[in-house]
Amino acid sequence: MSHEKFYAFDLTGAQNNFDNLQPAARDRKWMDETPQKFAYRCLPMVIANQFGWDILGTHKLRVTWNGGTALDALTIEVLYGDGQSYASSHFGSGVLTFSLPYLFRTPPGWNLMVRGPTNQPKDGVIGLDGIVETDWSHATFTMNWKFTRACTVEFDIGEPICMIHPVQRGVLEEFEPVFAPIESEAELRAKYVAWSSGRDKFIDGLNKRDDAYVKEGWEKDYFRASQQTKIDVPEFTRWKGAEPKK
Repeated sequence: MSHEKFYAFDLTGAQNNFDNLQPAARDRKWMDETPQKFAYRCLPMVIANQFGWDILGTHKLRVTWNGGTALDALTIEVLYGDGQSYASSHFGSGVLTFSLPYLFRTPPGWNLMVRGPTNQPKDGVIGLDGIVETDWSHATFTMNWKFTRACTVEFDIGEPICMIHPVQRGVLEEFEPVFAPIESEAELRAKYVAWSSGRDKFIDGLNKRDDAYVKEGWEKDYFRASQQTKIDVPEFTRWKGAEPKK
C-alpha cells in the first residue's frame, strides 16, 4: 500500500519542535468525567477526536480580553516556557493568534484543514477553522482563537492549540446532493423502521429498569456494523535525507 507524503518543514531548527506534532489524542477530560465514561460509547465522536494531528503549545499563557476591538484589548502573559511563545494579538477584536513555526506541504490536490482540537471545548474561546492550500503555498498560516466574551483564559504547555488533517480539494463538488422521501428507498426504509422500533423498545426497557436492558447498558448496533472502530494516525517521522546546506 502506497502512502501520500505529508511534510511539516521546521522553521525554527529547535530539536524539541518535532515533539510538538503528535497524532491527535483519543481521550478528553470531560469524556472521562461522564458517568461510567459513557461518552466514549459514541464511536463517531471518538474517531473524530483522533482524526488528524495536534500541534501542542510550548508555553503556559494567560490571555485576557477586555471586550474591545483594538490590538491592545488582548493581553498575553507568558507564565512559563522557553523561547518564543508564537502568541500575539494580530487581528484585534478578541482574536488570539498563534504563528505556527511550520511550513506544511501536502500532495497535489490536497488542502489542509486547520482548526481547534475536536470535541475539546474551552470556556471563553473557540478555535477558528480554516482550509489552506498547502500543496502549493510557500507561506505559513496562523491558528486563531476567538474570545466569546470578555474574560481570562489559560493555555498550558503541551495543550493542543491546533488540529490539522489533509482534505482533498474539490471533493464536495463531486457530490450531487438529492433531497428525497424515505419511501423512495424501500430497503433503507425497512431497516430504519426496524432500528427505530428497536431503539424505542430499548429505551423503554431502560426506563422500566428491565434487567436485560440494564445489563446490556447501551445499544451497540453502530459499533457492530461500523467499517472503522479505531483509527491509527501515523506519527511524524524525522527527515532521513541528506543534511541541509547551511
